[in-house]
Amino acid sequence: MENGNNSSKPTVPELEKKLLERIRGSKKPLCIMHVCGTHERTIAKYGLRSILPNNIEVISGPGCPVCVTPEDDINVAIALAKSGATIVTFGDMMRVPGSAESLLDAKSDGADVRMVYSIDDSIALAEKKPELEIVFFGIGFETTVPANAAALLRKTPENFSLLVSQKRTPPAIELLARDTNVDAFIAPGHVATIIGTNPFEPLAKRGFPVVVSGFEARDILLGISLLQAQVDEGSSRVDNGYPRAVRPEGNQIALKLMDEVFETSDSEWRGIGRIENSGLVLRKEFEEKDAAKKHEDLYASALEEVRKKVGRKDKKRCICAAILTGKAKPSQCPNFGKDCTPKSPAGPCMVSQEGMCYNWFRYSRDGGSKLA
Repeated sequence: MENGNNSSKPTVPELEKKLLERIRGSKKPLCIMHVCGTHERTIAKYGLRSILPNNIEVISGPGCPVCVTPEDDINVAIALAKSGATIVTFGDMMRVPGSAESLLDAKSDGADVRMVYSIDDSIALAEKKPELEIVFFGIGFETTVPANAAALLRKTPENFSLLVSQKRTPPAIELLARDTNVDAFIAPGHVATIIGTNPFEPLAKRGFPVVVSGFEARDILLGISLLQAQVDEGSSRVDNGYPRAVRPEGNQIALKLMDEVFETSDSEWRGIGRIENSGLVLRKEFEEKDAAKKHEDLYASALEEVRKKVGRKDKKRCICAAILTGKAKPSQCPNFGKDCTPKSPAGPCMVSQEGMCYNWFRYSRDGGSKLA
């Protein structure tokens, strides 16, 4: 399937055509929420919303990991950097604004902030530079947690610690099922490769059809078709539309690693608030690697200064909170495409390639162009 923004007439491969015919055969209204930044990227890139019938609506939930990282976790990372620690994290995370500035802003002011591709890169840097205090800012959903757990189970350098901002997906979806007018959910395939399909069963028991989906355009269309079938049957269950990678029980080795190092906790989600049992924190046995506790005296005063700063953007005009919960479209934000662009993001949803605002800006201004 080609990008709907191309000038030549786009084509739709045969499998996608068959799925679309099946989808268009059902007339029942259906509002579907996906909770995955990669799903949003695929939907926007290929203009999938534009080829769906009017009775089908697909909205985006909080599936972008950097988008849901709370401001104060970013503030702590910035305060640590300004207090002399070396903060290492993923590239997108460096550009997400905290209360007033981003890690990239702090770097511009002289703080030692570096981009890495993995926690192993961070550990290698700590081994190479024993004179530095290396703090890996670990963010993301269940997909990134096993690697962090495995790293801490190995012997890591004394000058290495982890600033944890990890999230659990199912509790957030369960909250949105209560608070939004959604009929069904497309669950993220990469998360399900770790946790399996079983954690989504409580949603199905509450009457919400769920499909675990992969990331190609045909995967998304298959997911929509499977959800429609459940609605037409009057049933609700968890269908696995990504069996090439996902098992009901998940990855037991990865889950064991996670459980050995982390335990669940309540957690703040940017734009949503505190969600019960939606976070992960280090177990007591690994507290010496918890950067927030290890360096608390070091960054306490700097953190207060970071929190007091006035942001350069009028955050009241940023509607990322509504976008993250599926209550608004990026085009409804007064900043979108004006004061907020990928080069100069006013809010987190415009920073990452998994952010909804970024994808709407990159691929379309109305959610997608028509495909034949």
